[in-house]
Amino acid sequence: MRVADFDFDLPPELIAQFPAAERAASRLLHVDAGGGLHDRMFRDLPALLRPDDLLVMNDTRVIKARLFGTKDSGGRVELLVERVTNEFEALAFIRASHAPRPGATIRLDADVTLDVLARENDLTLLRFPAPVLEVLDRCGRLPLPPYIAHAPTEEDETRYQTVYASEPGAVAAPTAGLHFDEAMLATLAAQGIRSARVTLHVGAGTFQPVRVEKVADHAMHSERYTIPQATVAAIAETRARGGRVVAVGTTSLRALEAAAGKGELRAGSDETDIFITPGYAFRVVDALITNFHLPKSTLLMLVSAFSGIETIRAAYAHAVKERYRFFSYGDAMFLERASGERPQ
Repeated sequence: MRVADFDFDLPPELIAQFPAAERAASRLLHVDAGGGLHDRMFRDLPALLRPDDLLVMNDTRVIKARLFGTKDSGGRVELLVERVTNEFEALAFIRASHAPRPGATIRLDADVTLDVLARENDLTLLRFPAPVLEVLDRCGRLPLPPYIAHAPTEEDETRYQTVYASEPGAVAAPTAGLHFDEAMLATLAAQGIRSARVTLHVGAGTFQPVRVEKVADHAMHSERYTIPQATVAAIAETRARGGRVVAVGTTSLRALEAAAGKGELRAGSDETDIFITPGYAFRVVDALITNFHLPKSTLLMLVSAFSGIETIRAAYAHAVKERYRFFSYGDAMFLERASGERPQ
C-alpha cells in the first residue's frame, strides 16, 4: 500500500477551529456493519448502543505542554513537552535557530531555568527545578493542534479536555471523547451501558506527517499506556454476555489492541508503537467512535483497517459533501465492524 492511497481533498473551511456550542451537539456519521451511511447527531448515540455494550474510554488529561523561553545566548526557543519521564525530567521537541546542546540552560518566561541533559533523536531531555507537572501548570500553555489557528483561550482550557480526564500526561486530547458530557454519560448508564477506562498518553507524534511513500516504511512514535485489571474483567464479562466492546477513540483502540498483542488481553502498563493498517486482525474492539482524521495520516489508515478502505473512502466523501466538520473540534463517526466479523 502507498500513503497516497489514503489521501482525499478537504476544503480548508471544513477544519473546525472551535468546538460545537455544546459537546453532544456535534454531528455523528453512523457507518453500519454493511457500509451504509446515516447522518445523525451525537446525542443519538444511545440509540445506536445496546444494553450489553461496553464503552472503553481513554482517561488521559492534556497537560500545558507548550513553553517559551530563551537560550544562554539570548535566542528565543519554543518547547513542546512530548513526555514526562519522571517527576523532574521530560523529553521535548525544541524549536530554535540552533538547538541548545547538553549542558546548556533554557530560561522560561516565568524565570524558571531548565537544564539540557541530552539529545535523543529529535527530542531533548530536560531537567526541571521543580516537579514537571507543577512547572507546566504554572508556565505552560495548552498545546492546541497545528491546524487550529487561534491561541488557546479559557474555553479551550475546558473544551480540549474530556469530562472524564483524570490522568495528566497527554499533549493532545483523545478527541472522540470530547463529545461526551455528563448528561450523556448519565443517559448511557441509565440505559445499562457500562464503561471502562484505559490510559494512553497521546504524544505530539500523532500530528507528525507520514513522510514515506510506502505505508510499510513508516515508523510509528511510541506512547505509554495502562490497562486496569477492572477493564480486562469488564471486557471478559461483555464477551460472555454477547455484548460489543466499543472503543471511544483510536487511542483507546490502540491501547487495547497493543495489550492483546500476544493473543490475550492483559492488564498492566507498557509502551506501544502499534501501527494498524488494512489487513490487521482485530482482537478486542467491535465498534469505534472516532473523529474525522487528516489525509494520509496513520489514523486514517487505522479506520480503513477497521471498516474497509472503500467504506471509509465513501464515508469521507459523504462527510465532505455534507459539510461535516473535521479533526479535533469536528464531528464524529460511529463505525461498526462488517457483519459476521468479530475480533480474533
